[in-house]
Amino acid sequence: MRPRPSRTTATLVGGAALLLAACGSDPAALGEDLGGDRLGPASPSKSSEPSDLSEPSEPADTPATPPAARPTTTRSPDRAAAPAPEPARSFLTVPALGLRDFPVVRYVGSPDDAPGTAIQNAGPMASPRGPAGGVGPGVVGNFLVTGHRTSHTMPFADLPSARAGDRVLVRSGEVELVYEITRTRWTSFRSPRSLAAQSAPVPGRPEQEATRPMITLSTCATPEDHARGNYWSDRFGNPEHRIDKIGVLVERRQVR
Repeated sequence: MRPRPSRTTATLVGGAALLLAACGSDPAALGEDLGGDRLGPASPSKSSEPSDLSEPSEPADTPATPPAARPTTTRSPDRAAAPAPEPARSFLTVPALGLRDFPVVRYVGSPDDAPGTAIQNAGPMASPRGPAGGVGPGVVGNFLVTGHRTSHTMPFADLPSARAGDRVLVRSGEVELVYEITRTRWTSFRSPRSLAAQSAPVPGRPEQEATRPMITLSTCATPEDHARGNYWSDRFGNPEHRIDKIGVLVERRQVR
């Protein structure tokens, strides 16, 4: 077992200066390319992903022969129950990192844009939605979560040390979703292609169609960039590179 200091949910602080923290482990050690568009070797998942259940088809009505004087009536199809709306916040736990029930706030936008940076600076992690973002927890596609490493509440201080097979628990309303980390990729903020791949429905593989719920945990690689003399940053203080941990959904259960 890898020893991890226990971390509890940090007290949310007020909005601070838009400085992003960095994260990461050595890209050479991870077998990643600093260009951001190449994926490292995928590690096989230790748990098989649950297969989706097909919706049962509605049986066709068998028409009865009505009496001559009585008109026939048609039956309206049953309406499917609407899914419960996604809460504004979900809560993320990574036992291997000592991270427990840390709040994640959803918003419309793209990873680490102005609204996402403001959310992270105020304390929680951020999860973008919409065409430039991702989907909600448990939905087929890419559930993106971004967080600081060395400033503010530092929820992803140890994210780069997460390994294939580590579990990620996301509590959303009355459901708890269990993801398993399978691989690591690097994203370059200076490459539109790399950024598009980060938020693709299949993380890092925009040419593929999503068929299962996936997750991307992302934090920035400022120490690694600075160690190589790369001091580039965008207007929000993001360094060029981010380290992304990608996982797949392996279990869904009700919270009691």
